[in-house]
Amino acid sequence: MHEPKTAMVLAAGLATRLRPLSLNRPKALMEMAGKTLLDHALDRLAEAGVIRAVVNTHHLADQIEAHLAGRKRPAIQISHEETILDTGGGIAHALPLLGPDPFYAINAKIVWRGGQEEALKRLAAIWDSERMDALLLLQPTVTAVGYEGPGDLHMDEFGSLRFRGAQEIAPFVYASIQIVHPRLFKDAPQGAFPLRPLWERAAAAGRLFGLRHDGEWYHVSTPAGLAAAEERLRPPHHHRRPADTAEQGLG
Repeated sequence: MHEPKTAMVLAAGLATRLRPLSLNRPKALMEMAGKTLLDHALDRLAEAGVIRAVVNTHHLADQIEAHLAGRKRPAIQISHEETILDTGGGIAHALPLLGPDPFYAINAKIVWRGGQEEALKRLAAIWDSERMDALLLLQPTVTAVGYEGPGDLHMDEFGSLRFRGAQEIAPFVYASIQIVHPRLFKDAPQGAFPLRPLWERAAAAGRLFGLRHDGEWYHVSTPAGLAAAEERLRPPHHHRRPADTAEQGLG
């Protein structure tokens, strides 16, 4: 397929687990390795050929909008939410801006490094609109930095996915990056809702697929997780200036 030229970047969350850091700064503007989480995602999208990105906002929306005001690549459109709509509701709310074609969707709470090839391009290379409603990037649970849960998904040799049972430990966690077709949201609920019910419907129809990420992946959910990821991503022999503080994003 042609690589998606449009993307959705989710940046509206309250980031309650990152408090007190997130009381005065949205999670998407936390810094890691000298760059905000939001810019990490947008820069990678631009490198992958994305022309336009829709960014949703809610918590401290004015800061995000001011930060993005001068960005040219990709071009930015804002989808503001008066109330938090969760991941599914946030994307559904932005569909009129996203258009009719498949698009990337990324949550601005992660940083990833590619393996032999950029993950976005690997997803695009195997995306098949005839067979897929969503194609999720998956990180092996045991190598997911900053993630401490039991995993999310099992994947067979053909890339088909199923969610873990209540008492299971799954080998993969959803890496917060996917290609999704707008038809996934057909008959979706109104207002706030998570993506999982739509994924489960797609999985039951044999239209939910995954791709294993072959590089590094960092999940930012707590101040300790942010600090740990920053330490691992900091270039060798780099030391923070004395003026650097957690209030400045640990970076």
